[in-house]
Amino acid sequence: MALRGPQKTVVQLVGVVVVMGALAWAAVPFYSWFCRVTGFGGTTAQAAEGSDVILDETMKIRFVANTDPDMPWEFKPVQNTMDLRIGETGLAFYEAYNPTDRVIGGTASYNVAPYEAGGFFTKIDCFCFTEQALEPGERVLMPVTFYVDPDITTDRDAKYVHRITLSYTFHEADLPEDYAAYDDGAPKASDLN
Repeated sequence: MALRGPQKTVVQLVGVVVVMGALAWAAVPFYSWFCRVTGFGGTTAQAAEGSDVILDETMKIRFVANTDPDMPWEFKPVQNTMDLRIGETGLAFYEAYNPTDRVIGGTASYNVAPYEAGGFFTKIDCFCFTEQALEPGERVLMPVTFYVDPDITTDRDAKYVHRITLSYTFHEADLPEDYAAYDDGAPKASDLN
């Protein structure tokens, strides 16, 4: 049985809606993957260990910290800049402080500027990889271990970059599972000492 005029149009419209819905659903993970692979939008690369190649050229790394307007933590870099040889492993710290009277969970979003450098700024370890939680009045140093990939010096656009800004913004998040017991009135580790 062949579809006629209005029936055919309805089937085609439903098909278009289904395809558009599937494309919209796939867009977010695809865009996330694309940014991680290419460094697009200042997304950094990740590695298990440092670079095997260290060049004599240096890169100035600038550190920036922000908090979401609803996040009550105080958050700042311990040092504002660092000069690092390209390929050399760097270690920087950010300081976070919870001035409130309650445990607060947080998660950090980040980016690198200029965007051309994103795929060459490689993190080995970072506090931003996991959710954080600070108890009332707690102050902590949060490390990030990184290097600038030597391939930056031969990239068509990134080879002109001589200064990279690493920026973090902390947002309030639900507490990690290991803090659920604390919220229920159970003792925390520091209470047991």
